[in-house]
Amino acid sequence: MRVCVFAIAALCATPAMSMVSGFYDSANKIAAIFASGAVADALGQAPVGSVSEIGTSKDGAGQWMIRTQDCDLIVEVIAQPLPEGMVGTPDYAVQIAKACD
Repeated sequence: MRVCVFAIAALCATPAMSMVSGFYDSANKIAAIFASGAVADALGQAPVGSVSEIGTSKDGAGQWMIRTQDCDLIVEVIAQPLPEGMVGTPDYAVQIAKACD
């Protein structure tokens, strides 16, 4: 019985089991967008109407559109590499890809 419990615990500790669900990964990306002072300034501190993932840039960064009443801002959300040998959820950097029209 002890061997079975140990085997289950070992399987749960593998890197594949440490992945985050798509829901929580998206939530982390959206949190990074809203934590960005550059995004807040680009939107003129206006209330946000919607946030949508719209695709991927040529270099693989996720592209998101943040809409306000007067602005459609496109940002790129880039996963920051984890230190060597580490597993877990990445931090995300945000950069403006296309300023408000």
